[in-house]
Amino acid sequence: MVHIYYKQISMDYTLNLEKIQNNELKNLLSKECLDFVVDLHNLFNSKRIHLLKERTKIQKKIDDGWIPDFLDETKHIRESDWTILSTPDDLIDRRVEITGPPQRKMIINALNSGAKTFMADFEDSLSPTWSNLLEGQLYLLKANKRDIDFKDETSGKNYKLSEKPAVLIVRPRGWHLPEKNLKIHGEEISGSLFDFGVYFFNNHKILVSNGSGPYFYLPKLENHKEARLWAEVFKFSEEYFNLAKGTIKATVLIETILAAFEMDEILYELKDNIVGLNCGRWDYIFSFIKKFRNRSDYILPDRSLVSMRVHFMKSYSELLIQTCHKRRAHAIGGMAAQIPIKNDEEKNKKSLQKVYDDKLIEVYNGHDGTWVAHPALVKIAKDVFDAQLEYPCQLGNKREDIKVSSKDLLKLPVKTAGGRIGIITEEGIRMNINVGILYIESWLKGNGCVPLYNLMEDAATAEISRAQIWQWLKHRAITIEGKEITVEYFNLLLKEELKKIKINIGEDNYNLGKYEEASKLFISMSTSKEFEEFLTLSAYNLI
Repeated sequence: MVHIYYKQISMDYTLNLEKIQNNELKNLLSKECLDFVVDLHNLFNSKRIHLLKERTKIQKKIDDGWIPDFLDETKHIRESDWTILSTPDDLIDRRVEITGPPQRKMIINALNSGAKTFMADFEDSLSPTWSNLLEGQLYLLKANKRDIDFKDETSGKNYKLSEKPAVLIVRPRGWHLPEKNLKIHGEEISGSLFDFGVYFFNNHKILVSNGSGPYFYLPKLENHKEARLWAEVFKFSEEYFNLAKGTIKATVLIETILAAFEMDEILYELKDNIVGLNCGRWDYIFSFIKKFRNRSDYILPDRSLVSMRVHFMKSYSELLIQTCHKRRAHAIGGMAAQIPIKNDEEKNKKSLQKVYDDKLIEVYNGHDGTWVAHPALVKIAKDVFDAQLEYPCQLGNKREDIKVSSKDLLKLPVKTAGGRIGIITEEGIRMNINVGILYIESWLKGNGCVPLYNLMEDAATAEISRAQIWQWLKHRAITIEGKEITVEYFNLLLKEELKKIKINIGEDNYNLGKYEEASKLFISMSTSKEFEEFLTLSAYNLI
């Protein structure tokens, strides 16, 4: 490893540039940029670590029987009359947003897709290899300079930005994720602060001069205190570069069950910088399983049965809309993960109909926009919203008819005739095993955005898969077929699914891949005595 040291008021940091030969990549991490990132670390990392420890304390309370509820101490925030500071012109219309990793071809295709915004994702859909992270930063900088292109050597097709590309929003990694390639006083920097700091430093002048600004999506927040830390980071960064208050704008993903009880408070803490909230539905399901993992009375059924139509999911979506519009913030709907199905017109038609129906419910409910994972879905979603919206958004639709209680946010979807909570099938277990291993294998090879069974999957897929199996094993859940879920049963199904994978892809491809490594990690995460908070934390040690 090549170490680069800088001394600044007794501060030193260690940067890994061993495998980085490209000078453009090295130039991203200039001394001035690293000084800024180090300042972020020194000012905010101890608070971040404290907040992560607080998560552990809250988990212990839940394990001991505590049920989440709206906070008494912040009731005055929920009941008082206030709104967010402002929303810039280029974020007023967000009726369709496309998401994906910051890879060169993806960036161009997403910005040219016809969507209003593109969320470049450093978190769930990017495997955080060092080269992926730095190349992502470089291509986003080139996109902001309107200097990005790509030639597909296979097809010979050239890709360039259109005249009016989508507005760029960047999602840094969550507070829980580290970056091992930059250490300060021997301590790994926060992935959040690294991703934010490098992008903000290199792009804020260009963005402001283009009439836009540095815009971010904030993932995995669990409470308003974690939002407050981001507000402090934003305030410091704006003052560091003499920018006007509110230059930085953020949208927060409500993708944890605890954050659903603090949406008003999250908006309030970030009110100078925030412009909206988003229903991060897949991670929300994972969070629900994770937080209630030790509770036998909170077992979810097969993932395929947990749609936005079930009570607790519908309630969270509607509460988000009502809360946002009360505060003049945008409410963005959830992800349509479908991708076009080639060579089967009937299946493709049914798949696209699901997208249409999903987006129609969202716009009727009052969402201002929605997410899609593939450019082919942009027109479908846009047509739905265009047909229903007279204006660029629905901020005037206050949804004062909505009454969502804390019980609504926790109401489980189904009970079987025998009184057991959750319909679990052998097919559901097999799907979790199969998809979980396939995704992890791809992630370990450096690809975090994976098409599987006509869906575009990200890390939430593997998280739900292993979390469900862990909880079902712990509580010895019973399948609808009457089979008790034990480690022996799980191992039997896993062995059969691995055999299917090998047959499907061929033995040579199987041996050349990382399937054994992926299956070992999946087994470990699914059967460990203590639940591990994030699969991506353990997997990060393997890349």
